Amino acid sequence: RVKPFNRLQVILQHLKMSNQTDSTADVLLEKRGGTGVITLNRPKALNTLNFSMIQRIYQQIKAWEQDPETFLIIIKGTGGKAFCAGGDIKAIADAGRVKSRLIQDFFRVEYSLNNAIGTCKKPYVALIDGITMGGGVGVSVHGHFRVATEKTIFAMPETAIGLFPDVGGGYFLPRLSGKMGYLLALTGFRLKGRDVLKAGIATHFVDCEKIPALEKDLIALKSPSTENIADLLNSYHVKSRVGQEKEFVLAEHMEKINSIFSANSVEEIVKKLKQDGSPFAIEQLETLNKMSPTSLKITLRQLREGASMSLQEVLRMEYRLSQACLKRHDFYEGVRAVLIDKDRSPRWKPAALEEVSDEFLDNCFKPLGNDDLKL
Repeated sequence: RVKPFNRLQVILQHLKMSNQTDSTADVLLEKRGGTGVITLNRPKALNTLNFSMIQRIYQQIKAWEQDPETFLIIIKGTGGKAFCAGGDIKAIADAGRVKSRLIQDFFRVEYSLNNAIGTCKKPYVALIDGITMGGGVGVSVHGHFRVATEKTIFAMPETAIGLFPDVGGGYFLPRLSGKMGYLLALTGFRLKGRDVLKAGIATHFVDCEKIPALEKDLIALKSPSTENIADLLNSYHVKSRVGQEKEFVLAEHMEKINSIFSANSVEEIVKKLKQDGSPFAIEQLETLNKMSPTSLKITLRQLREGASMSLQEVLRMEYRLSQACLKRHDFYEGVRAVLIDKDRSPRWKPAALEEVSDEFLDNCFKPLGNDDLKL
């Protein structure tokens, strides 16, 4: 017979386990002085967000927002490679295949988190050092401050997997200078280092090696105001030298981008790129040709409508779109081609832009009644 554990052993066992899980948890939530620190802790998975991480971060932000002893929230990633490379897309695809409730719950909680960050009453500082894509953009871009480094790589690459640039992309992308957001949204164009600041996505740029010191100084601030935090970030920002001499990567193309991407349809954008014929235009054309035609059409309409919506209205619209995409072939095919088989040759259905009808699009954007996202 196995001897029953006595209570003390059970408690000790439990303590041991909780200590183990703490440092190995997917997300670490700590209070340091008057600062709440969120550390995304899945370095091997490039800190991609799974469902339980999103839930815990949401609850913690809401708690810190109510706490009179919390003056500032910082979010960062571990591992040195990524801040956060996105949401756990594979898990969502698996859930969608078996019609699990996770496909509603994941997006519902993720978009609620994006909104919580966008409306947070406490100053929120995202240290976007490393890869920052998709869901990683969602947990940074809506906050007060975004600090990029020379290692930051920003992109919204969703049209390549049969999705659309969600997490509030319909809100912040059309608000970037000119039609830059439309280029980023449709092509998944990558911005690196100081260009993330120049595009208006980051608010500050700090050399990567100075980030630990910056974090320490932020935490050391005594009951800071938003102005105190801004002053400290500015003092680091003005001292940063890396990549200062380079011109913004899109500067010479902005006139072209503004003219081409202001077209009313994806077909027209494609036509204008062909007519332009410059190396830059041909490159964008080749990229668009690889993307899901359905995703491209959804994305263009998402940005055009989102341009005059509030963040909450955008997230409600994006929730409808997420549910529409998860019922379609392209998302599962995109995940297969990019993340599973990695052959990078998805077979989209429909395969041509002309075959994606306006009636189909209207359906994707339709309200879901009681199932709509409530914020």
